[in-house]
Amino acid sequence: MSQNSKVKTTESSPPAPSKARRLLPVLDPSGDYYYWWLNTMVFPVMYNLVIVVCRACFPDLQRGYLVAWFVLDYTSDLLYLLDIAVHFHTGFLDQGILVEDKGRISRRYVRTWSFLLDLVSLLPTDVAYVSLGPHVPTLRLNRFLRVPRLFEAFDRTETRTAYPNAFRIAKLMLYIFVVIHWNSCLYFALSRYLGFGRDAWVYPDPAQPGFERLRRQYLYSFYFSTLILTTVGDTPLPAREEEYLFMVGDFLLAVMGFATIMGSMSSVIYNMNTADAAFFPDHALVKKYLKLQRVNRRLERRVIDWYQHLQINKKMTNEVAILKHLPERLRAEVAVSVHLSTLSRVQIFQNCEASLLEELVLKLQPQTYSPGEYVCRKGDIGREMYIIREGQLAVVADDGVTQYAVLGAGLYFGEISIINIKGNMSGNRRTANIKSLGYSDLFCLSKEDLREVLSEYPQAQTVMEEKGREILLKMNKLDVNAEAAEIALQEATEARLRGLDQQLDDLQTKFARLLAELESSALKIAYRVERLEWQTREWPLPEELAEADDEAEPGEGPSKEGEGRAGQEGPQAQSDPGLSRDPPAKRSPDL
Repeated sequence: MSQNSKVKTTESSPPAPSKARRLLPVLDPSGDYYYWWLNTMVFPVMYNLVIVVCRACFPDLQRGYLVAWFVLDYTSDLLYLLDIAVHFHTGFLDQGILVEDKGRISRRYVRTWSFLLDLVSLLPTDVAYVSLGPHVPTLRLNRFLRVPRLFEAFDRTETRTAYPNAFRIAKLMLYIFVVIHWNSCLYFALSRYLGFGRDAWVYPDPAQPGFERLRRQYLYSFYFSTLILTTVGDTPLPAREEEYLFMVGDFLLAVMGFATIMGSMSSVIYNMNTADAAFFPDHALVKKYLKLQRVNRRLERRVIDWYQHLQINKKMTNEVAILKHLPERLRAEVAVSVHLSTLSRVQIFQNCEASLLEELVLKLQPQTYSPGEYVCRKGDIGREMYIIREGQLAVVADDGVTQYAVLGAGLYFGEISIINIKGNMSGNRRTANIKSLGYSDLFCLSKEDLREVLSEYPQAQTVMEEKGREILLKMNKLDVNAEAAEIALQEATEARLRGLDQQLDDLQTKFARLLAELESSALKIAYRVERLEWQTREWPLPEELAEADDEAEPGEGPSKEGEGRAGQEGPQAQSDPGLSRDPPAKRSPDL
């Protein structure tokens, strides 16, 4: 018995992770570790993409730093090999679930084109150095097949960075540099093939002073290539067919590159304008409206200053519209991470349920007030409460100058007006004038939104009302007698409602009885009318009707048996008068 239980325990317990699994865990393709590795792979790919072609076209560069090139070459090969290992340990999504089975991961990776390209990029072509010598870097051109890894890293960075437009511009400049770099290397190689200094188009003869240096060779080629691809400078006319073909190819590449650059820049500018329009309101329409309506210059200046404040300080007033495409739970988490600390400072919201605060956070509406602008005035109807996020507000007298108090960041006001507390001496009216001293950022929570949320949390509503009463008692603005009278009135109203409900039930019962009596009387009348019809035609009365007539005496209701027959035979006789009114001889020849 104990052995069986021991066996069952070992079978049900999950297997312990092996040492290899702990050392090489399965990576999530959307996780941070995988993203870090992608960024690491940018360096070996860019090294092979830029340096190898330069070494192949500039022999002095290859010969002068041979040991450094060997070290960098085989370091990049090692990273390429590790990248294949990372591929074998990178999971994939199957119906939205991350697959961590290394067997399935390996089989899936081996069947892809990426695996074939990775293998070809690591073929040991360097073995040919034995016969061709160590100064043939073109043997490493197969390393260029890892370029898709570079594009993947750039795409992943563009979605993760906080400045995607700046990254797009930097990426575009990098592509332009690589194209010009390759073109300059090819230009120098073509000049060496045709002969240095043979004409004005090719690279000058290195025997001339200053043109023998490696730096000068590369910079001259890069400058010449830049002039061709940008078509902004005068270049010497080609003299031979190879030169013409090179120039035609460069011009075609320049046309395509120019269109790509203009399209990319236009896309970046459009995205930036779209983002600005989404984050900050457009002031051009408002300015046009103010001019058409001939609003005075002082008010127009205030409106323009308000827009400029939003734009300069990156104030957002439409967070709800910006986050509306996120799922509800994810939108709630974003709002909680941004605003929950501000909402939790409000006294009446302290110790409330976390789910209640999450829903309230989604209802907060950011508002920005200009210097000297009133947030509320004494006597106004309070339909919302305010939480100060940033800035200072003053409680002022009716003259607008005398200050009673200054409210800073983290404070709140108007919370009592959005809760219907019985006995509130001020009702829903504002009790003070509150004016913004500078630019102030507030959160606004309306009474309707609070009521909508509290309808699902009755206990929280009771707790908040109790806290509101405590606050009113401290402020001496709670009329206890009026509260008791209002509670008594509410209880009386509820009692009357219960009485009306009971009376309504009684009336419904009586109505049902009257309806039953009416149906019974109508049934008896139908029997009598049919009996009279048979008697007027001097036909023998059917036994069923005779029995029903004898049983249905005046003042008495029909018996249950008569009611049953009426339900079965009476309607049939009424629905087919021809059958019921024909004499027996005509109805049935057999009779």
